[in-house]
Amino acid sequence: MALDYKTAGVDIEAGYKSVELMKAAVKKTMREEVLGGLGGFSGAFSLAKIKEMEDPVLLSGTDGCGTKVKLAFVMDKHDTIGIDAVAMCVNDVACAGGEPLFFLDYIACGKNYPEKIATIVGGVAAGCEMSEAALIGGETAEHPGLMAEDEYDLAGFAVGVVERKDLITGENIRKGDTLIGIASSGVHSNGFSLVRKVFEMTKESLDTYYDELGTTLGEALIAPTKIYVKAMKSIKNAGVKVKGCSHITGGGFYENIPRMLPDGVSARVNKDSYPVLPIFKLLQKTGGIEDKMMYNTYNMGLGMVLAVAPEDAEKTMEAIKAAGETPYIVGEIIDGNKEVELV
Repeated sequence: MALDYKTAGVDIEAGYKSVELMKAAVKKTMREEVLGGLGGFSGAFSLAKIKEMEDPVLLSGTDGCGTKVKLAFVMDKHDTIGIDAVAMCVNDVACAGGEPLFFLDYIACGKNYPEKIATIVGGVAAGCEMSEAALIGGETAEHPGLMAEDEYDLAGFAVGVVERKDLITGENIRKGDTLIGIASSGVHSNGFSLVRKVFEMTKESLDTYYDELGTTLGEALIAPTKIYVKAMKSIKNAGVKVKGCSHITGGGFYENIPRMLPDGVSARVNKDSYPVLPIFKLLQKTGGIEDKMMYNTYNMGLGMVLAVAPEDAEKTMEAIKAAGETPYIVGEIIDGNKEVELV
């Protein structure tokens, strides 16, 4: 028998089929700046509008979903993991005050099952729609022998733009500024290696219904990461200058909040100022995890933390609510050495 690529484990026809199946979802994300259709060697994006800006700065972010994909394998649910990949990147762009322009995704899989790949990309497209970013390219790489046939990994890359004067840098944060947290949807896409040590990743375990969650464990854990692009845009449109912004990802409060702080100040967060989500309470109780470790690993119910001038706090809260998100005043800026104090 003559050897060919298919015999070696790579099905080119399956690749063509998955592209056909995902075309409609991808088309919905298009912006007027996108040139040409799907299938070129590179995605083309016009910069004509950016030329009208005074001093444009490009922002970029790249990330994946970590071991959350393992949850998707066990549950055989692949329609929201793409939202996570987009969220992890575009939230970082929004954190700097930017508007995401376009997104590219990369899927590595053991075997290309076209319907499954199209479902994953459908989630990516949904995330792009939520953040008004165009999905202008992607890659599905089949890795036979490197990954199990039913496994995949997903990563993405976002590019955004911001006027230099609107960049959120944290440099003007002062003592007395107000900290506002925006509610998360759950664990988002960080700390799943610890989740997998606490709960068994079996269909039976994930299908277990918990009264305190109001849903099954699997559904609570796989809830897609919140995308905060519209909330940040709403704050900007309300005329508020956000002084600092932290996307609460891996490293939780202790690692991420200091990233926005200038020298000479610290952040004091009141743990009772907002509701910690039930999934975190269940995780902590089941795993016997210390408080410090929880806040050092998870978002604990806040996906973004912003620093604003006290007089802008009310206006910021209203703008976040207008974008459909839930804000809380969670603390303030105090004298210190770029640390987080949880009280």
